[in-house]
Amino acid sequence: MRILHLFTAVLFPLLVGSFALGEAPGKQPNILFIFSDDQAYEAAGFMGNDEVQTPHLDRLAESGAVFTHAYNQGSWSGAVCVASRAMLNTGRFLWHAHKLNPDKERQDGRFWSETMKQAGYDTYMTGKWHVQTDPGKAFDVAVDPRPGMPNQTKQGYQRPVPGKPDPWDPADPKFGGFWQGGTHWSEVVANNTIGFLDKAKQSDKPFFMYVAFNAPHDPRQAPQSYLDKYPHEKIAVPASYLDEYPFAKAIGCPPSLRDENLAPFPRTKHAVQVHRREYYAIIDHMDAQIGRILEALEASGQADNTVIIFTSDHGLAVGHHGLLGKQNMYDHSIRVPFIIAGRGIPQNRRIDAAIFLQDAMPTALELAGVAKPEHVAFHSILPLVRGEQKESNYDAIYNAYLDKQRAIIVGDYKLIVYPFVQQMRLYNLKDDPQEIEDLSDAPGGKAKVQELFVKLREWQVKTGDTLDLEDVFAEIADP
Repeated sequence: MRILHLFTAVLFPLLVGSFALGEAPGKQPNILFIFSDDQAYEAAGFMGNDEVQTPHLDRLAESGAVFTHAYNQGSWSGAVCVASRAMLNTGRFLWHAHKLNPDKERQDGRFWSETMKQAGYDTYMTGKWHVQTDPGKAFDVAVDPRPGMPNQTKQGYQRPVPGKPDPWDPADPKFGGFWQGGTHWSEVVANNTIGFLDKAKQSDKPFFMYVAFNAPHDPRQAPQSYLDKYPHEKIAVPASYLDEYPFAKAIGCPPSLRDENLAPFPRTKHAVQVHRREYYAIIDHMDAQIGRILEALEASGQADNTVIIFTSDHGLAVGHHGLLGKQNMYDHSIRVPFIIAGRGIPQNRRIDAAIFLQDAMPTALELAGVAKPEHVAFHSILPLVRGEQKESNYDAIYNAYLDKQRAIIVGDYKLIVYPFVQQMRLYNLKDDPQEIEDLSDAPGGKAKVQELFVKLREWQVKTGDTLDLEDVFAEIADP
């Protein structure tokens, strides 16, 4: 049975011309997957941010296709990256992924890297893993797999405080963190990837590289030369800035949550400027490492037969709405940058159709000539890239956090539901992309809330979400 499965899922597509990007059958493209951590959709130059400098990602975006509305589905824990990466590597929607044993999925061959191996790829991994299986077994080569975040001697919580010295210096190696080992972790990831490229060019097999930066996750550390490019007093405070989010504790974002505890309460604009400065600096530094990787790819002679996918596991508030972390339903925390470029990918395209970042997995499988396995719920984006399809594969974008928050996006509208306080927020994302004006009590708002709530309940079924929202629904049943 396993041989039959291998033929139908892997070999048959190779033989019948699944290479819709114009290459001859049998010539599979290399796939270089580059993953950042905590990078919001807005935190890149190619997404319209003129404060942060990302020249290498900007050039990559120009050379390929940018998906402007890529989302993560949410999380069952405060460590949103765990859920995001579990979905990415298993192909399951949120709550179905939560029920899985990732190690068994790997052993049974239902894992992204295992499927790539079956398709004839050499597989490489370096950087942040945060999936409950051994990367040394999931990949042929795994070097320096990292935990969710580094240890540091002094994090510097609730900083900076006006009138007091800042206890934290993100450029000083004495604090450990990304400086552990003497070389910044982002530089280690780039060094390892360049080594992989040198090794891969000696093989007759195509490669699949899973390159996962810990940046720009906190502790947001970067060399002083990068910090100097971002004087805090020149950093803009988000238009959605609040001193305090009114439902922070009820939605699972209390001051005790580590992400939120990094800045003082109530928030200050000065603190937000300092944190965004450090956020931009570590992103800029990571971008430079990505530039090194792309230069090495070109020098290796393998660039013409390589597809590059760049995205992040989720976003981050960094001062929006009185929040600092990613444990919320606003676009700054659930929406990420997404680029696909390289062999056969049209250049300088921007695609607004909504996708999930985990669509990277079935996209890579299609590129490899693998028929999408039945267990994979996400979809390849290649029909959208090629222009064969205009509309999203999804009739809505669903999001959730623990049992405390739910959201659904349909067209221009987003509904956020806080079950424990029976509160809702309704936003028109087209007219109000910063999600400042709640329309739930505006004329026609209640009818729109009810319409989106029905769609939310449909997506609860699709994603395996068993949270009972009947009491909340009763509150809005009569428009």
